[in-house]
Amino acid sequence: MAYFTWKEAGLTADCASLEAMASRFEEAAALMRRMAAEGFVLERHSDGQHITHGDASVFAAYGFIDEQSPVRQLSLINPDA
Repeated sequence: MAYFTWKEAGLTADCASLEAMASRFEEAAALMRRMAAEGFVLERHSDGQHITHGDASVFAAYGFIDEQSPVRQLSLINPDA
């Protein structure tokens, strides 16, 4: 299943005010709620939190980059498609 790792390391680092920080958090929260409504889920793994979706086309429509190993990605390709 396609995934990417959520690592927040600077969402508000460039904000100049508390209002700007709040706005940034609200934008991120709105995106996360939309993703949850469209079927994305958060999974905890030893290497961090992975955000996944069972439908590769939905995952790709968001423009996310799949972090699975290339070998695993190749095994997901349907040769008959």
